[in-house]
Amino acid sequence: MCGITGIFDMRGGRAIDRAMLGRMNDSQFHRGPTEGDLHLEPGLGFGHRRLSIIAPENGLQPLFNEDRTVALVFNGEIYNFRALRAELQGYGHEFRTPSDSETIVHAWEQWGEECVQHLRGMFAFVIWDRPRQTLFVARDRLGIKPLHYAVLPDGQFVFGSELKSLLTIPALSREIDPFAVEEYFAYGYVPEPRTIFKSAHKLLPGHTMTLKVGATRVEQKKYWDVPFKPHYAMTDRDIEGELISRLREAVESHLEADVPLGAFLSGGVDSSAIVAMMAGLSKDPVNSCSIAFNDPAFDESEYARQIAERYRTRHQTEVVDKDDYGLVDTLAHLYDEPYADSSAIPTYRVCELARKGVTVALSGDGGDENFAGYRRHRMAFNEHRVRSMLPLALRKPVFGLLGAAYPKADWAPRVFRAKTTFEALARDLVEGYFHGVSKLNDRERDQLFSDKFRSQLQGYRAVEVMRGYAKEAPTDDPLSLIQYIDMKTYLPGDILTKVDRASMAHALEVRVPLLDHQFVEWVSGLPSTSKLRNGEGKYIFKKALEPYLGNDVLYRKKMGFSIPLAAWLRGPLAAQMKQAVLNPVLLDTGIFNQQYLKQMVDEHQSGLKDHSVALWGVLMFEAFLRKNGADVGAPTMSH
Repeated sequence: MCGITGIFDMRGGRAIDRAMLGRMNDSQFHRGPTEGDLHLEPGLGFGHRRLSIIAPENGLQPLFNEDRTVALVFNGEIYNFRALRAELQGYGHEFRTPSDSETIVHAWEQWGEECVQHLRGMFAFVIWDRPRQTLFVARDRLGIKPLHYAVLPDGQFVFGSELKSLLTIPALSREIDPFAVEEYFAYGYVPEPRTIFKSAHKLLPGHTMTLKVGATRVEQKKYWDVPFKPHYAMTDRDIEGELISRLREAVESHLEADVPLGAFLSGGVDSSAIVAMMAGLSKDPVNSCSIAFNDPAFDESEYARQIAERYRTRHQTEVVDKDDYGLVDTLAHLYDEPYADSSAIPTYRVCELARKGVTVALSGDGGDENFAGYRRHRMAFNEHRVRSMLPLALRKPVFGLLGAAYPKADWAPRVFRAKTTFEALARDLVEGYFHGVSKLNDRERDQLFSDKFRSQLQGYRAVEVMRGYAKEAPTDDPLSLIQYIDMKTYLPGDILTKVDRASMAHALEVRVPLLDHQFVEWVSGLPSTSKLRNGEGKYIFKKALEPYLGNDVLYRKKMGFSIPLAAWLRGPLAAQMKQAVLNPVLLDTGIFNQQYLKQMVDEHQSGLKDHSVALWGVLMFEAFLRKNGADVGAPTMSH
């Protein structure tokens, strides 16, 4: 696991600023504290920070082919590298190291741009092919590993694992993209391919870029998509058997390491499934870890202990104070752009704990996206069933009127909070799903933003991100469509970003077997009724796991990795929240309606309304501004 960065002169041949490349590389020291190196030649500079996982003595990068005409910087792991190595040797390629990185170099020589089709793993890499005068950039299929890039005014293409590497470059504009702000306050993160800055971008998951010397444009090319191609008819029993077989194989492929390896164990279905498979594949006890909270309402550690005892793991548990609110500025530094998922705090702590015992940890991330395990999936599917009974021409006025008339009862039991449901029913599937998952809905964002800023948006709405993916979706099944949208937005933008930054802050590699692309492809072809049945999400996954996990783990209410955010913002963070809202750094952007900001703070702290989600988003935005500095300019229509 590593951090990569580099500079490519698109005009060709100019000398690269070694000091600037060094600063870019040093900014990512935490991603690879083992060792680092730079490579410079006319028109090109590569930087690399390494966390040794496979072949610790032989994996220093940048890495080259036999005659040093092809150079690579790579972040990730290639799980099928041994089979690939043998195949490439059969074609006559000679290997100088036992590392997985070198397989990418020779795969490029053998297959060119198609090399990515042969790779099984998580990766972001850049290859320089001097004879072809070509720079090739690739990101893994699901977006497990990040890659940011920009084209500077002087025609230099710059890239880095984290945005902070680009922010060391004086020539990079810090002008904020208003469309990214609109998207951030809707989703709680800035979805790919945008960053918060107009000048920088993220390479989309499952995409590559090929740049030739003399290029004037940078374009992304899709090489993979979640297929959602239905399988032949299978019984539940057949599905369960094959599911376990494929899960076990995916986990086994992720166990390759020359350093201590373990697993996160929250006590939920997904992480417990990973530990159960690991225990069956290993002669030695599995290293597992979990964090416990000193508040029972947020603590799952008892379920983790049950799994640890059943599989005799070497289990570590550390109690974290539920009032662990001192990480606001740390998070702003880690994420480089506004990021409002408050579960980043416990994620940071569990990575910190895991690193005390292991260098690699397997995670259960991806289970909910694969098997429709989120509550929002059930809600959206139920709403769709109601929609299908009535035409939009009738639904829109009826449910729109009910949604407008029904009070927003944050204080009431969930069953009485029907306003959001009524509003969702007045919309189509995509718009209704967007409305249901938004941190702030359209009306709330309109209130939050100033008149001037709303005019800058020129009518743009964050729902367009989801609409764009819905148009590309290879399925028209309602539940599958929702899962597809999540895999393109929430999964890479929120979940995988959270885990990558939190883990790399502690020089910990996290692997996600449930997002092995071969496993994802197969699961996507299962019928929706096997994923969500009779209101039970992950139905077939849980049934398949019954021999391995107890019912109290499989069928208990999902807790999530949450913190008492509303209480924090009324208590220990109240003063900090007020200070942030009044901070000239925030107000001078011209983005916000100052009166509404103050109203939200007063209503929340008095207990009149729960504005915790919106206020946390504002708090993290203000922390980002203080850490990074930015200018607010006109929007860009680029996607």
